[in-house]
Amino acid sequence: MKDALFQNIDEKRETLTGMADYIFDHPEYDGKEYEAAKLLTDYLKENGFTVEMGVGGYETAFRAVYENKGDAADGTYMPSIGILCEYDALIGLGHGCGHHMQGPACLGAAVAIKETCTGLPYRLVVYGTPAEETKGAKCTMIKNGCFHDIDVAFMMHGSPTTCTDVKCLADQSFKVTFHGKRAHAALAPEQGRSAFDALLIAFNGIEFLREHVPDDTRMHYTVSQLPGPANVVPVEAVGKFHLRSFSKSNLEKVVARFHDIIKGAALIAGVTYEVEQTSDYYNKIPVLKLNELLMENARLAGAPRLSPPRERTGSTDFGNVMYEVPGSCIRVAFVPEGTSSHSQEFIDAGKTEDAHNCVIYGAKSIAGAALDLIQDPSLMDAVKAEFTENQKKFR
Repeated sequence: MKDALFQNIDEKRETLTGMADYIFDHPEYDGKEYEAAKLLTDYLKENGFTVEMGVGGYETAFRAVYENKGDAADGTYMPSIGILCEYDALIGLGHGCGHHMQGPACLGAAVAIKETCTGLPYRLVVYGTPAEETKGAKCTMIKNGCFHDIDVAFMMHGSPTTCTDVKCLADQSFKVTFHGKRAHAALAPEQGRSAFDALLIAFNGIEFLREHVPDDTRMHYTVSQLPGPANVVPVEAVGKFHLRSFSKSNLEKVVARFHDIIKGAALIAGVTYEVEQTSDYYNKIPVLKLNELLMENARLAGAPRLSPPRERTGSTDFGNVMYEVPGSCIRVAFVPEGTSSHSQEFIDAGKTEDAHNCVIYGAKSIAGAALDLIQDPSLMDAVKAEFTENQKKFR
């Protein structure tokens, strides 16, 4: 059946790559991905999926479902396979992260399974997830009820090598605004309360904290608004802070101390403050069995530059999904090794033959792994058991 599955995807090559090229030529972002969402959902509707728009709090997010009862009797276990796709671009750059390839690859996988796997029971759930780059929409979507209807979550992504990931950093980010009292710094400095002093004290507090956090903790900060001329006591100062760890529970302890630092800085400087949380990304709970399934099917499909998994990566809203649901993302090579994402090099490669092949390899990797889970219930049992065990280790 897998040969037929892969052949089905090959036969859709022109359609799938044409969709990728169209999304590339019409970059959209920040939850306003109207053309991309319509293109993808129209294709799903044409191929027998029931589509719901505006799910999870985003008008360009969607949920598309196809159920196949096969030859099984009522009450037979029906695995629910989730396939998640992104389609947003980067503001000011375009598709410099390769998201234009994700939707077509995921749809190619879903429709190929529907058309070739007819005898066994299963449910396919394709989620369209916008605004990954700007809002981390999956974080909100999962809080609003999305992704809880699937047994596993698959994704694909363009990459310099074909690989999977093991862990990613949980991330909580904050915008801190200190409010002081303006005064002339030379004539009446005693009348002022420097908001910028508070920000500098907060930066120093973060530096003193570094010695007292777990080794995997990362803490970053910057001034995001200039305080004004040197001869005026600044009335306002704004900073941004990123706190990261490979364990969400460890990160929450660091965040608690961060709030104490901000409060203490304000007390020392005699100012008030506001804290706005701007992101809340969770760490992934790895399921190596799913990584192996995707890589084995990438190998069968002939994907280039097969490589070991990335042991540690940055932060992603897919981590919030993988914190609750077993999941994995296949990264498919289409740019030279060493190429950075969010770059002109990704843009330049966006409509090349390698990019078109990436769509096909990604579709085959996901479709093949999904078929393995549908055909062998013991695989799904093993995936869920590993996920349950790793939840104890990586939360």
